[in-house]
Amino acid sequence: MPSNLDPIAESIAGRLKERGETVAVAESSSGGLVSAALLGVAGASAYYLGGGVIYTAKARFALLDIPREATAGMRSSSEPYALLLARSIREQFGATWGVSETGAAGPTGNGYGDAAGHTCVAISGPVETVITLETGSPDRRANMEAFAAAALDLLDRGIAAAG
Repeated sequence: MPSNLDPIAESIAGRLKERGETVAVAESSSGGLVSAALLGVAGASAYYLGGGVIYTAKARFALLDIPREATAGMRSSSEPYALLLARSIREQFGATWGVSETGAAGPTGNGYGDAAGHTCVAISGPVETVITLETGSPDRRANMEAFAAAALDLLDRGIAAAG
């Protein structure tokens, strides 16, 4: 089933394979769409090491082994938290690149005061970057796709910047 995420995933896959680099993904409100896009490209086993949908604090501990103390004073759906996830998933899998996304897909906001359509996306690797995206939309499905697209775009730009 073709997706609007396919072209960027194919571009990322090609460059990762060419360079012998790998990626691991920790996503939340995108619900696995980042991983699905990357895995949808033939030959994904050459660059995709693994990932998870880190949707709750329990998942964060169980899947990434991030202790509660590491997130003290940090709220999810924030840039510092997104960067912590990206660094942690990269280290956990021994990947060249870690990608994370954490936000509020909708139709309502989250318990931290963020409106629907808010997410923070980060990459960690040879280049580290974190951004905040606000779609302004309560459309859950559209936000999930926008969040995944933002994560893939950030990874694509990071790979290009790392040259």
